[in-house]
Amino acid sequence: MGWIALKMLVGDRAKFLGIVLGLTFSALLITQQGSIFCGLMLRTCGQVTDITGADLWVMDATVRYVDDVKPMLENSLYRVRGVEGVLWAVPLYKGQARVKISPEVSGGNRPAVIEQVVLLGLDDSTLVGAPPEHRILAGRLRDLRLPDAVMVDCDRLQKLYPDEDWKSRKRLGRAFFDRFLRRQIEMNDHRAVIVGVCEATRTFQTNPVVYTTYSRAKTFAPQERKALSYILAKTEPGLAPEAVARRINSMTGLGAHTSRDFMWMTINYYLLYTGIPFNFGITALLGFLVGTAIAGQTFYNFAIENIKQFGALKAMGATNTRIVGMILLQAMAVGLLGYGLGVGMAAGFGWMVRDSELAYFTPWRLLPITAGAIVLICVLSSLLSVLRVVRLEPAIVFR
Repeated sequence: MGWIALKMLVGDRAKFLGIVLGLTFSALLITQQGSIFCGLMLRTCGQVTDITGADLWVMDATVRYVDDVKPMLENSLYRVRGVEGVLWAVPLYKGQARVKISPEVSGGNRPAVIEQVVLLGLDDSTLVGAPPEHRILAGRLRDLRLPDAVMVDCDRLQKLYPDEDWKSRKRLGRAFFDRFLRRQIEMNDHRAVIVGVCEATRTFQTNPVVYTTYSRAKTFAPQERKALSYILAKTEPGLAPEAVARRINSMTGLGAHTSRDFMWMTINYYLLYTGIPFNFGITALLGFLVGTAIAGQTFYNFAIENIKQFGALKAMGATNTRIVGMILLQAMAVGLLGYGLGVGMAAGFGWMVRDSELAYFTPWRLLPITAGAIVLICVLSSLLSVLRVVRLEPAIVFR
């Protein structure tokens, strides 16, 4: 009976392709929009996940997300170091700075380029929070201790040097970035020298990321009375970071969170206070409704056209359960085809835009969500057909 159901399904190729097309469109739209949404959310907390080696982020108690910087007094660092369970604590500066590349500094004839950048100041002695070695494409990490040294994010370097031959980047690989070493830029009317190029997670605002030391960052950034943005802390071995964070909160009045908790704080802020989830949710819902409409109408017409065949099967003794099983088998077959084609096309789209500005990340949890949506579409699409066939009188075949 299953083979008969499949033969009936592919007998009318136009309707068969119509059902598969509707389900493919739904799977593609849900997976694609979900991947773009997840990619954007990861960019909001990219600077939290980029910084490794520290268990805790300590900040002003009113900070809500990573870009909500509320500077602290520098004696807060010593208060955190004095909390029991803290192995070490180092300062981190995070703020906005303006980079200017003028013809006088760069030595070229191009017009001046002025860009807003995200400035990260790392602890002078330990450089905690710096990119790992495998993400440094040119230069050396220890060169950040040289006078006026900075390290620049490779993905946004094109904003600072738009006239370079960026088409040769793929062909030359890492050697392409060697040409930027020892170039001079201006930051807050101070000379800075590029000593390294690294990979950094793209930020939500798409600004270039510049690394330097903490003391130098206070020079490059506009002067403020409070300069300490965050404190990165490591807990002693054997102690739970969450327990040490609660101890810091109670003893200092500052906010202390693990890296994971701070990442989710940032994501939840954008989920609650921006229209991003609503916009992407509407698009995914439209894909679901369109897929349900196309597949449902086509599947119902398919059942109506084959009503005599179902009646003949009932007249020969097929039970309602067997007939319903045939219809569900047909729905499962087109559902698997539509899901596979839609997810495959979404994966191909992600591969094509992997080097573009578009944020695209497909977590494995998104695949069962898409599969559940396709199953629901198939159930809703076949429901009307099932009701029509169950109420069918076998005598229709003799009329």
